[in-house]
Amino acid sequence: MARNVSNTRKALVTAVAWTIGILIFFPILWTILTSFKTEAEAIASPPSFLFFDWTVENYVEVNSRSNYPLHFMNSVIISIGSTLLGLLIAIPAAWSMAFVPAKRTKDILMWMLSTKMLPPVGVLIPIYLLFRDFGLLDTRIGLVVVLTLINLPIIVWMLYTYFKEIPGEILEAARMDGAGLWDEVVHVLTPMAIPGIASTLLLNVILSWNEAFWTLNLTAAKAAPLTAFIASYSSPEGLFYAKLSAASTLAIAPILILGWFSQKQLVRGLTFGAVK
Repeated sequence: MARNVSNTRKALVTAVAWTIGILIFFPILWTILTSFKTEAEAIASPPSFLFFDWTVENYVEVNSRSNYPLHFMNSVIISIGSTLLGLLIAIPAAWSMAFVPAKRTKDILMWMLSTKMLPPVGVLIPIYLLFRDFGLLDTRIGLVVVLTLINLPIIVWMLYTYFKEIPGEILEAARMDGAGLWDEVVHVLTPMAIPGIASTLLLNVILSWNEAFWTLNLTAAKAAPLTAFIASYSSPEGLFYAKLSAASTLAIAPILILGWFSQKQLVRGLTFGAVK
């Protein structure tokens, strides 16, 4: 009897999980399918799911109209650059908060996290003026800096959580063996926290890749990433749903592939230290 109840519970949980997964993935699937339709079929009512005239003309037109490789390289450089710069700043900060806490460390962490609650439009004008005066508008360096600052609170919080799970006695033993501050952070702490650092890196790459507000307001052409590439298919004449779907598919495909191949590492890092 107990076994039957257990099997029923597992089947129910599996069904719920599959249902949630399908609901989450359906908009992505619909976008991909729409990218292979004509504009007329894309707005047809009732919509067709699989039975329509498949075409790749949207992808051909998108690639002929826009410089996809340039936008793709901008996204790669901006995402990886902001992630590496963020880790370079966050690892020492998280180390000091985890192992050399001050009286107000938790208050500082809460203040850092509270900055994520600020509407970006509230600081758009001062940041735009600063970027204009320093010549950072429509530059990759400018976007790397602003995305680093935006995501830094999350990076510090995640690394702080991972570092807190590492016994301080290990670092004390390293100091007794003559390890300096640099050796302690680079050769002892960092290798032990690799799963957490890897998951933080992956999450920050995803957040930077998907950032649209700042990329649309601080770039024009030269440094525009794939988010701006998608937005270029919304015009005063209206939305071209099929072409917009094709551009969206080209923009999300790289990050979907990255997430698919790194999902085990991401889950491992997010659960790092959860079970002792």
